[in-house]
Amino acid sequence: MLENKYELEYWAKDQYVMGIDEAGRGPICGPLVVACCILPLNYQNDDINDSKKLSEKKREELFKQIIKDAHYYSFRIVSPKEIDELNIYAATKKAMNELSLSTNIHEVTLTDAMPITRYNVIDIVKGDAKSISIAAASILAKVTRDHIMYGLDILYPQYELAKHKGYPTKRHLELINEYGLQDFYRMSYKPCKDLKQIKLF
Repeated sequence: MLENKYELEYWAKDQYVMGIDEAGRGPICGPLVVACCILPLNYQNDDINDSKKLSEKKREELFKQIIKDAHYYSFRIVSPKEIDELNIYAATKKAMNELSLSTNIHEVTLTDAMPITRYNVIDIVKGDAKSISIAAASILAKVTRDHIMYGLDILYPQYELAKHKGYPTKRHLELINEYGLQDFYRMSYKPCKDLKQIKLF
């Protein structure tokens, strides 16, 4: 069960809390997905936790429950092109800033160790393991990104994206050396930059 220190503090004053988290900073292809979530006051769901600690089946179940229960939620899908233009840190921060300003119904924004510029932001180290709002956002982001990668896998089965989700596994690197890079790859990431020949299909 998460401690929810900040939620409890603000909920006691009938104030809403926004949690923000992302999925997809490490992969070499596909988008970065950033999500925010504002849960109802005094919301409880002991199953919600850091998305990395949950099975895929459990994340899918919780995704539907969070969408149903949330007072507010939103997403930013950041393309590989924007990641290459800004760098992954700046692109993540920009998307989180945009989400924090997407509504004014909350009193405080909680992020997973990402300092953003909105008034009254608390960046919490390992926040997705401490805050239900951040954990809920992490589930929304992770499931959404996984669905996007499954869609790309249907279009480009030769890259086996459904298995590795775009992370630079040994097998994935072998496949991009065999089939080249597509426009959904992050060309600024080292494995992609290091390819001597880029083949676009």
